[in-house]
Amino acid sequence: MASGARLLVLDFALSFMWLWSGVLVKIFVFGVLGFGNDPIGEVVKAVFSILNMFLFAFLVKISKGAAYNPLNVLSAAFSGGFSSFLFTAGARIPAQVLGAVTAVRLIIHTFPEAGRGPRLNVGIHHGALTEGLLTFGIVFISLGLSKKIPGNFFMKTWISSFSKLTLHVLGSDLTGGCMNPASVMGWAYARGEHITKEHILVYWIAPIQGTIAAVSTFKILFRKPKEEEVNTKKKSE
Repeated sequence: MASGARLLVLDFALSFMWLWSGVLVKIFVFGVLGFGNDPIGEVVKAVFSILNMFLFAFLVKISKGAAYNPLNVLSAAFSGGFSSFLFTAGARIPAQVLGAVTAVRLIIHTFPEAGRGPRLNVGIHHGALTEGLLTFGIVFISLGLSKKIPGNFFMKTWISSFSKLTLHVLGSDLTGGCMNPASVMGWAYARGEHITKEHILVYWIAPIQGTIAAVSTFKILFRKPKEEEVNTKKKSE
């Protein structure tokens, strides 16, 4: 119980910090350093974004299980038991959403010029397909990294960060390339658009379906041979 409460607090904190970090990176690059919205400015922003992802990967590691993205905990929950799924869907994801909503409210109050977050710039079905495919890609990559290079923190984080940034750029002009329902929920709540059909379908249902598809595909492609599973069970006994 204490461990569960600890995870909820850390999920809230990481989600809150993640929203703030994204805004502060933009303010630092375009405001403090004075870069414009040109290729050089975007490259500098990308460098700081990757450094930021390294920081949060380290925070996730030392927190021993905390997360700032519902998709990360969902992919693990789908692979676990029913009680784990209930705890994730009923407590951890709401904690992350609450952290994002709180962060956005404070951001808008402190930096009104920070913007209003990602918006859907294409049709609802086009947007849902985009977010679903982006989510499928990043979840599948994350699962592959955990299986192939489980102990190499630097290499795993570098590949994951670069992949996230690439997918974000690919989807940024269409849906914002978010791949994080909690973060989008924070901005949508501030705009009063959190219960619209577009928000729910594009930024929640599509990413969840993409996550389920990625986990299922990964299990099929990397299923252990039966003989190996039997040997593993015998060794454990």
